[in-house]
Amino acid sequence: MVESTTYKWGNTRRFNAYSNYFRSQFGERVQKLSINAGFTCPNRDGKVSTGGCTYCNNQSFQPAYCQPSKSISEQIQEGISFHRIRYRNASKFLAYFQSYSNTYKPLSELKNLYGEALSQPGVIGLIIGTRPDCVDEEKLNYLAELSRQYYVVLEYGIESVYNQTLQTINRGHDYEIARIMVEKTAGMGIRTSAHFIIGLPGEGSEKLLNTASVISKLPLHTVKFHQLQIVKGSQMEIDYLANPTDFHLFSLHDYLNILVAMIERLNPDIIVERIAGEVSPDYQVNKGWAMRSDQVTQLFENKLKQQDTWQGKYYQ
Repeated sequence: MVESTTYKWGNTRRFNAYSNYFRSQFGERVQKLSINAGFTCPNRDGKVSTGGCTYCNNQSFQPAYCQPSKSISEQIQEGISFHRIRYRNASKFLAYFQSYSNTYKPLSELKNLYGEALSQPGVIGLIIGTRPDCVDEEKLNYLAELSRQYYVVLEYGIESVYNQTLQTINRGHDYEIARIMVEKTAGMGIRTSAHFIIGLPGEGSEKLLNTASVISKLPLHTVKFHQLQIVKGSQMEIDYLANPTDFHLFSLHDYLNILVAMIERLNPDIIVERIAGEVSPDYQVNKGWAMRSDQVTQLFENKLKQQDTWQGKYYQ
């Protein structure tokens, strides 16, 4: 059993925290720089579906400097200036290709985009957000080669492990393809991440606790959890305003409780990159928590301490 004072990952925090991991790897803070490289998505352009996932509006979370009209280099330099206001000592950066499906172009174009990002001073690697149905063998071979020189993460939006939920939110793929691609990506030596939304329609406490067990079987390097937020400009906004009782949006108290229970069941080897998300108040349809994600993380850590529990306590 994991000691209650010093945990498996070698520090006194009660979960395998992303920031601690980076300090152990690089000896300092490493800052992500979000990039909008003008990608689209097969769930929008008709290849898979149209309209996109029902919860999606990329404008609700991307920084103001992320505009596809600007070059990759311009966005990175503006991002460095933006983040140095808050983190004055930041000197290492990861180019985060965030908006839409960032492997959804021919490999020749991807090489140009990723190469431009990696050529910028201070950029030590890439985080590439995408869908499991937008990656193939050729692209994985290239990313595996790249990851031998740089810090590279392929971040899959999975959102749910339940096919009924994925169908309801018009995700356009099932969980099986996500599992296969995570296993294939990790098997090629590429750091693999996954994103999940907590509170999607039809997913109560029992299903969410099982989600933690399912995630624990995946060969993930990191995982991100976000609470469901109804954002303006999404199909879910229309659905929510028409039938608000169909949605159970977690209060902060209830969200922290379910996250603690999930973390207790989560494989302690998986690094937890994020436990909550932020949406600009201008985009919020439902009343948000009026709290930054780092404040939610602090409350989460306080609750772990109060309950004398930790990541993987009940992991089998």
